[in-house]
Amino acid sequence: MRDLTTGKEGKLIFQFAAPMLLGNLFQQLFSVIDAMVVGNFIGKEALAAVGASFPIIFMMVSLIIGLVMGTTVVISQYFGARDYVKVKRAIDTMYIYSAAAGVITTIIGLLLAEPLLRLLGLPEEIMPQAVLYLRIYFSGIIIFFGFNGTSAVLRGLGDSKTPLYFLIIATIANIVLVLLFVGLFKWGIAGAAYATLVANGIAFILAIFWLNKTHKLIRIAISGLHFDREIFMQSIRIGLPTGIQQTFVALGSLALMGIVNTFGTNVIAGFSVASRLDTLATIPAMSFSQALSTFVGQNIGANKIRRIKTGLRATMKMSGGITIATTLVIIIWGHLIMSLFTNDAEVIRIGDQYLTIVSIFYLFFTLMFIYTGIMRGAGDTLIPMFFTLISLWLIRIPLAYLLSKHIGVQGVWWSIPAGWFIGVTLAFLYYKTGRWKTKAVVKFDDND
Repeated sequence: MRDLTTGKEGKLIFQFAAPMLLGNLFQQLFSVIDAMVVGNFIGKEALAAVGASFPIIFMMVSLIIGLVMGTTVVISQYFGARDYVKVKRAIDTMYIYSAAAGVITTIIGLLLAEPLLRLLGLPEEIMPQAVLYLRIYFSGIIIFFGFNGTSAVLRGLGDSKTPLYFLIIATIANIVLVLLFVGLFKWGIAGAAYATLVANGIAFILAIFWLNKTHKLIRIAISGLHFDREIFMQSIRIGLPTGIQQTFVALGSLALMGIVNTFGTNVIAGFSVASRLDTLATIPAMSFSQALSTFVGQNIGANKIRRIKTGLRATMKMSGGITIATTLVIIIWGHLIMSLFTNDAEVIRIGDQYLTIVSIFYLFFTLMFIYTGIMRGAGDTLIPMFFTLISLWLIRIPLAYLLSKHIGVQGVWWSIPAGWFIGVTLAFLYYKTGRWKTKAVVKFDDND
């Protein structure tokens, strides 16, 4: 556990963000490695099938991810206030509702996998593999919720190193298993799905054993968990807007995927690889935003508001520098990176085109996430939800549809940074109002 309420703000945020950044990179390596193995061992149709599945997975898990983020804010604020009884109750409550949500999501996912893929207009040659991948993935979604929920709780307590260790274990297991199942056993796309589930399961089981033996506040045992209605409602108040926001982002990804699907298998495959690399490139922004949220939560809980402004400036410098470097790497070597996933020249060209257009505007994305990170840490998640809906559903999706009719698939690529620009503008203007300070769970005196 790390106390972020004393000490040099920039140094604390960097030390907290660095393990989380590495952890998020390892987590994304799951999908990247799967894509590399699938693309090289099975083919571009399988690569497209895996890519088409992820917007649906994202949509199905978005709401619970938002609720967990809400509970993390509650945990960080109670931890900052030194109220360890409520910290423990919040952790127990998170595990109970995550388990229930896992069961429900599995049932819905198994039933709706094929109808949702058909709704997206997925080409028929991709459909069987995509359905199979989705159904296997959803059969073990409760493991995903448990593993990621545990990591989120630890981050709320200021511990970003332990989640990293278990993510490294999960990633190494996934590399070994996907090569074994797909490369050696020839299980096809099912092997990639099974490898991900088993790897997550191994890491989660190890995490349970380790935390139960060593951690003061976290005890994972079915008989020892207690549900706290008041804390659950606090998590709902903070997390539901984020969950709804994530759900609409996922629906936006589905809508975007539906537009991309009309251009055929090559474009689907190219977009699938490029969007994974896109996610990998934006991890620094998301990691620093998560670190800043915990920093803000603890300092609001400790009534140290002035530290937040200093932390914001330091986070902008660190995250912005990494973002600019990432953009240069992708612009210079994007074509070479794409070739690691497939030897199909057209798929490589399409993916490189996407990366070249979008990567120029990564800085918009970074600033947007930093400002919304402050709001989430303060417990103000409703207004950022509206910003996301506006930038996505009033700008990105309509623009993607209209531009794709006039300039082809490049119109879809240009719509993405357009949405980011509107999002960062709205987030900055709201941050300047200071209204986000009034949404904290723990009440404080604002002297600023």
